[in-house]
Amino acid sequence: MAHLSELDTQHTYQASVRQNRRLTPPDADEIREIILEVSSDFTYQVNQSFGVLIQATGEFGNQFHHRLYSIADLPAHDNGKQLLTILVKRCFYVDEFNGERYPGLASNFLCDRKPGDSITLTGPHSLPFIVPDDKTANLILVSMGTGIAPFRAFIKHIYQNVKDWHGRIRLFYGARTGLELLYLNDKDGDLTQYYDEATFQAFHALSPRPHWADPIALDAALEAQAAELQEMLNQVNTYVYVAGFAQILPMLDKAFANILGSKDKWSARKAELVAGNKWAEVVY
Repeated sequence: MAHLSELDTQHTYQASVRQNRRLTPPDADEIREIILEVSSDFTYQVNQSFGVLIQATGEFGNQFHHRLYSIADLPAHDNGKQLLTILVKRCFYVDEFNGERYPGLASNFLCDRKPGDSITLTGPHSLPFIVPDDKTANLILVSMGTGIAPFRAFIKHIYQNVKDWHGRIRLFYGARTGLELLYLNDKDGDLTQYYDEATFQAFHALSPRPHWADPIALDAALEAQAAELQEMLNQVNTYVYVAGFAQILPMLDKAFANILGSKDKWSARKAELVAGNKWAEVVY
């Protein structure tokens, strides 16, 4: 993937907000699903993202603030408009020098948009999550938080548009509580429809004490499926895709090292996956 600063921000599209709804409960981190309408000449695929361009003069003289969001659903259109779905978590950061808490510019801008509001888009931009040509390939998908967005579109695309998929798809998804398992809970569980697919299984990792901010035990969820994951990782047609918080990566290294028997064995296997274009990550 290109670095954010290398992406084209000169060619833009105007979108309007069709729907903005909160997916998480009031006592959880605020994550919103936003559906945008954009002109029909903006075409995209499930393995792409797009940028949101916000006019904001920063302390270094920046005229615009540019942030990328993965597409969270299949391409759709209505009344001559393309529909784009994204997930946005309302974010804040703490200044390391003065300790003050400030709102994240892009996330708060988007979370506060109302139906009919205009948003400037760039893209679409490529994501590294490609559906293999080999329909017997295995996919290990690992995500946390809004990292579920590209995998939601990816999984729906495979089961709705790719015929005769025979490979195993194993989704590991971490969230603080059950209600924050986006698209995999009782309220907004459209991914649960694929539980009927013989090739699909989803495994959840939750915080043992969410109100104490205990870490999400994603590594434990992976190790609980050690026998199958060891078998899958030993097959040459297995792909591993990762999306979400950067803290996923050390948990993955720990879990896969335990599953394969040592850090050296996992390091060698990961190098093979990377070299064979069977490892892809989008972390932040």
